[in-house]
Amino acid sequence: MKPSHHPDELCYPFIYEASSLCDFEVVTDELCAIVGAAMAQFPERPADILRDLDQLQPRIFHLNGSIRGRQALTEQDIRWLQSRLDHYRKEIGKPVDGFVLPRGDVPVPQLHQARSAAKKAIRCLVRVEQEGKPIPPELPRFCNLMCNFFFTLTLVINQRRGFAETPFVSKSYEPRRTRDQ
Repeated sequence: MKPSHHPDELCYPFIYEASSLCDFEVVTDELCAIVGAAMAQFPERPADILRDLDQLQPRIFHLNGSIRGRQALTEQDIRWLQSRLDHYRKEIGKPVDGFVLPRGDVPVPQLHQARSAAKKAIRCLVRVEQEGKPIPPELPRFCNLMCNFFFTLTLVINQRRGFAETPFVSKSYEPRRTRDQ
């Protein structure tokens, strides 16, 4: 495929590339849009979560351009996201043991979609590196943190609303055993 010469018929300059780098950019663009959708869906407008998502969203676009362009995510961004993850984990208290079904009222579904999109971004980074392009280590670290951050936010929001998580018990895998078992 080749791009049309009409400027309105080209949505992104790199859209016809065969490289996985463009896939990474498309997935992180989608992730940024999902975060924006989640921010618009909060009926109760929690200041802390909205502030954190507001600060995270431009970092996602910085992530987007950090391979093709100049690396824009730093160790400071990773520390910030880790601190926010730690903050919300403290609020939850007891960590979730195992898997839960992705349920809850808006914006919980959007945050689960963001979690999934962060995983897709990691997989794209794996492919980009396999194609020979070096990946700064901050990028997959940030993506993994985002995935855990979004999941933790779903737990916090559901807990604040009194919504009980539904555990998922796999028929494919044995349950994890604790050290005491």
